Amino acid sequence: MTITPESPEAERDLHASIAEVPMWYHSIELAPGVVTPGRFDLRPSVGRLPWPQVRGRRCLDVGTSDGFLAFELERRGAGEVVATDIGSHEEWDWEEHLHGDGPAYLRHVSGPTTGIGFAAAHRALASRVQRRELSVYQLSPETVGTFDVVVCGSLLLHLRDPVAALAAIRSVCAGELLCTNQVELGLSLLHRRRPLMRLDGTSGLAQWWLPSVAGQRQLLRAAGFEIIAESGLYPVRFGPSHPPRSRRPRWLLRAILQRTATGAEGVPHCAMRARPANPGPERDAAPSAPPPASPGAPPPAS
Repeated sequence: MTITPESPEAERDLHASIAEVPMWYHSIELAPGVVTPGRFDLRPSVGRLPWPQVRGRRCLDVGTSDGFLAFELERRGAGEVVATDIGSHEEWDWEEHLHGDGPAYLRHVSGPTTGIGFAAAHRALASRVQRRELSVYQLSPETVGTFDVVVCGSLLLHLRDPVAALAAIRSVCAGELLCTNQVELGLSLLHRRRPLMRLDGTSGLAQWWLPSVAGQRQLLRAAGFEIIAESGLYPVRFGPSHPPRSRRPRWLLRAILQRTATGAEGVPHCAMRARPANPGPERDAAPSAPPPASPGAPPPAS
């Protein structure tokens, strides 16, 4: 959903609202020719994803960040979209040596709270997406209900326990999951069938497990999903605010390999569409919102 500014003043206001966001993670087109300066640009790759049918469905975007995939679900005609993300910088799965410095760094570069870019894009698009402040580990039918379609984009590599996260996602997935994740290109090309992962946890990038494509399949299976379709390798392009890439010979060779294997320079990804394997009786019911809070209970975060 894209809105055309009604006047030059409205377009200036739109540019001003974009400039007020300290750091954009996603490049999002808010009006024709008006795009947020994200670190990553998903627009060239969104058509390569094996999308489930979303029109009229109840959908969830997990780890929404600035909301690109949530707004894409809305644009594709979803009946209802809920977007979840952590409510503070401290809730990241920080590496052990970054527990103090990591949140301080994010407060400096992206603002004091999470969701600033999402709120700005939400206003500009006049969106009806509902944002909830919840960690992926907190997902359950009691907190968010169940959904026809769940989308999880580029989140698993940032988690200490991706299997537990996928199990939580499975608990609210009454239909299909679209899961995209960064993959290790070398492992994926050299070991096409063997599920492998590279453990990080010390680089300072807040990355933990980086799987091969076969490793991503195994993650989903280990969490109780069966895979329906795959995208193959594709690049998530760098946006205008991404830090400059190194031009040292080693990195130039890596960029050439990425372009050869994925079609363009960027972060190698693979997307998989899956559904809960052997669904229990609770999966046979129609998707639903969470039960109403008991009298006196605090309202959900928004």
